Amino acid sequence: MAKLGNLVRLAPLDLETLPSHPALDLSVPRKRPRKPSRVGGEDAVAPGAPQKATETVNESEPSTIDVNGRPNLGPFIKAVLDEAVAFMDEILPATFKPTSEKSTPPASAKVQLLKREIVAPELSEIAWLDSKIPRDTPTDIDKSSEAWFARKSRHANRQEKGTARLSEFDYGLRIDHSEHEGEYTPDVFDTYKVLDWNVHDDPSDEESNFANYKNITMASTYCHRPCKVFELLRGAVFEMCHKLPFPLSTRVFPVLVITAKTGTHDFIVVQIPVNVESLPEAFYSNGRNLKEGDSSLKRKKPILGVYTSIERCVLTADNEIEWTMATASDAKGWLPMWAQKMGVPGAIAKDVGFLVKWIGENRAKRSS
Repeated sequence: MAKLGNLVRLAPLDLETLPSHPALDLSVPRKRPRKPSRVGGEDAVAPGAPQKATETVNESEPSTIDVNGRPNLGPFIKAVLDEAVAFMDEILPATFKPTSEKSTPPASAKVQLLKREIVAPELSEIAWLDSKIPRDTPTDIDKSSEAWFARKSRHANRQEKGTARLSEFDYGLRIDHSEHEGEYTPDVFDTYKVLDWNVHDDPSDEESNFANYKNITMASTYCHRPCKVFELLRGAVFEMCHKLPFPLSTRVFPVLVITAKTGTHDFIVVQIPVNVESLPEAFYSNGRNLKEGDSSLKRKKPILGVYTSIERCVLTADNEIEWTMATASDAKGWLPMWAQKMGVPGAIAKDVGFLVKWIGENRAKRSS
């Protein structure tokens, strides 16, 4: 079974861990993390001590890192996709436990709910620095945990009420993911794009690196024409804004979104939390919304939460669409984690009905 990776985690990515971008290169000095030294070496890290970034750069830089010490775009995307696919195809089936089953009208399919707690010792064993894309070991990792919840549903691959064709799932989930999520999820009031990558010719993107992935995007931008592998690589960081019932404050979740076709009849969507509070291009995370918001809701001071998620759609041999989703989150604020854990399973189950309803409404619009 695959090991837990260091990228698709609940601990937010730092800006310096992201691939080069003009806004990042100008405003965020990059400190290259070094690989951990051998035990007993001059710079050995004490057992249990967090691994920190340093200014030291090894003379034999790995090909995944550019001259500025940032990960090259191609290897970064490949590492995230490999980690996410392994999590959904190997780790989830082997380690998550079923809890219940729910109906989510108007979707005809039943939704199976699952869960797993990834505890501190497991997180401490992750190769945070000694990975293809190194990152600093998160603070207090030895006291952290990730409460993961997942759902599975199987849908008839038909264009009819209560279900949808794979192409309709693909359009709703993979293509323009964040914007569409804002359309079909009732409590999302804004999807603000912070950064946008548009890379036409990245020297690190050798075709062999992406043999299993096509139509790759880093976030919800989309090329509205047939796209060959590596013809366009686009990406973005979004601030996903949710309104919660009174008296809870609004929540903003800054995320990096990566999507890809993983085969002719399957695709994946990955969202990873990222810290953008220091970035002028952010809107909610740095407080610009308090003066510049165009509505009273958007001018409210939000609480910054974190979530990570992976969604996987696969067409099975019996012509059904298996849609699997796994997520870990922390809404922060005064809402205790035990209360959050009670609400997450029902919330992620409802998303199935929300998407099927949205697909049906858009289908009706196209035919009218």
